[in-house]
Amino acid sequence: MSKMLFILAVAVAGLLCFDIVSVSGDIGTAIAYDPPYLPTRCGGNDPEQFPEGGLFAAASDGVWDNGAACGRRYRLKCISGPRKPCKNGSIVIQVVDVCRTNPCQATLTLSNKAFDAISRNPNAKINVEYSQI
Repeated sequence: MSKMLFILAVAVAGLLCFDIVSVSGDIGTAIAYDPPYLPTRCGGNDPEQFPEGGLFAAASDGVWDNGAACGRRYRLKCISGPRKPCKNGSIVIQVVDVCRTNPCQATLTLSNKAFDAISRNPNAKINVEYSQI
């Protein structure tokens, strides 16, 4: 009996270690924002600043880093929200602006196209995992 408990304890400990190691990013929130997207604090009125595919974001002060976030890319995944909004998978977004509201309503404010790629509910505030790539 004690051998079985030992094996069970080792298995549980292994699973806990795997879960801790598999967390690879920061946790924050995301909302969608509507056009117009220009001008931005990163590229002004230049439409060429937006990544192909339209997956971009405005960053809150914590991510903005006094403008150093311009052009940074993040892998982003929806992890939870109201009425189960999350779609499977992750996307890569690029920071092109700072949040336009003060205080910012979310960690990342995503273009409509980016938000639609990860959430079924366009009006939700969702919880996301994100990591710089």
